[in-house]
Amino acid sequence: MALCPLAELGDGKARGFDPHGRGADSLFALRHRGVVRVYRNLCPHLLVPLEYRKDRFLSADGQWVVCYAHGARFRPDDGTCVHGPCRGDALQALDHREVDGWLVVPLEQLHP
Repeated sequence: MALCPLAELGDGKARGFDPHGRGADSLFALRHRGVVRVYRNLCPHLLVPLEYRKDRFLSADGQWVVCYAHGARFRPDDGTCVHGPCRGDALQALDHREVDGWLVVPLEQLHP
């Protein structure tokens, strides 16, 4: 499934997606130091969405993925929690690729 043009995903930015049309973003993509990553939007501690409002997955400086429910911080490059109650746990990464300038996630990965 095509999520967005890669050009729309700036460095130090993240964007949520609702591929099932359920009214809530179930995954998000980010670009950190030039590398794009895609994760499920689910904190491994409380099993709740990470963002406090649309597309707010990163710290203000763009250096951490933050769970706004309890302040856990995750490394953007591998999703590992480095601060908070789920320290050592990690966000679930999804495979993705670029196709004609678009960020694409295989359909079979969209189901939990």
